[in-house]
Amino acid sequence: MTQATNTYRLGDATITRIDELRLAAFKFDALYPDGELQALERHRERLEAGSFDAATGTFIQSIHSWLVRTPHHTILIDAATGNDKNRPEIPPLHRLNQPFLARLAAAGVTPEQVDYVLLTHVHADHVGWNTRLVYGRWIPTFPNATYVFSGIEQAYGESLATGTEPTGAARPDPVLGPALRKPADRVYDDSVRPVIDAGLARLIPVDGDEVLDGISFIPTPGHSIDHASIRLVSGGEQALFAGDVMHHPLQVYEPSLNSCFCEFPEAALRSRAFVLEDAAERGATIFTTHFAQSSAGRISRTGERFIWKFV
Repeated sequence: MTQATNTYRLGDATITRIDELRLAAFKFDALYPDGELQALERHRERLEAGSFDAATGTFIQSIHSWLVRTPHHTILIDAATGNDKNRPEIPPLHRLNQPFLARLAAAGVTPEQVDYVLLTHVHADHVGWNTRLVYGRWIPTFPNATYVFSGIEQAYGESLATGTEPTGAARPDPVLGPALRKPADRVYDDSVRPVIDAGLARLIPVDGDEVLDGISFIPTPGHSIDHASIRLVSGGEQALFAGDVMHHPLQVYEPSLNSCFCEFPEAALRSRAFVLEDAAERGATIFTTHFAQSSAGRISRTGERFIWKFV
């Protein structure tokens, strides 16, 4: 894999980070409310200045999308937060006005040129740019794209949005363990239902099968009901777009830490352990959604511990 600024070459694909927000919003107790502060103290020296403000004890994070261009397709992985979204319960994401589409254009892509939008899960900061506000209506931002995401995530989101009892695919599998929290309100209504109503959604099982050439959705539930990590294989190289399996490099060193946003904590722990083992074994490049700095890196193993290195 080669890199130029925020663009990476992986086999026959190029991968470019499209920035939305840089955040310095959380200290340890807020981001990891069930964690022990000693977890941070053990690894302070490993956390680079671009990811942790040692003076204030604040984590530095990012919200962005990944633009993937293959010989055949133009793909956006996750759709950040979006502008104008009503998120009063999440102040850093409330009614944003960010030049996200201008940054996409600077990377050489217009909304009409996006062929696929692939979503790791249906949370506010991953589906927001699915839609944009035009004359008081939420319309698909990428009108020629197919939006690919979990059918279980859709069914669960629909049941919560309509206040109906979850049944069938919308009912959480008991293997996930108890649900500690639910997705934020209004996200499904303003950022998911409009693309379904427009006939642009392709709902899939998250089962590891290919959905496009070299691209598969890998089951990593826990952060959300059917969270997926997205694997790209190209030219003998591998990438994993890990979504919210981890929110900060500290979780590579301390995998027992669940963020305050994880809905099914028991399953989130298992999925994080799987991703760490899998990435270390395969040598995949990990493209994260909330790590700052380059937001991309590799995971290696030393004994029973894992190490993160930005690339």
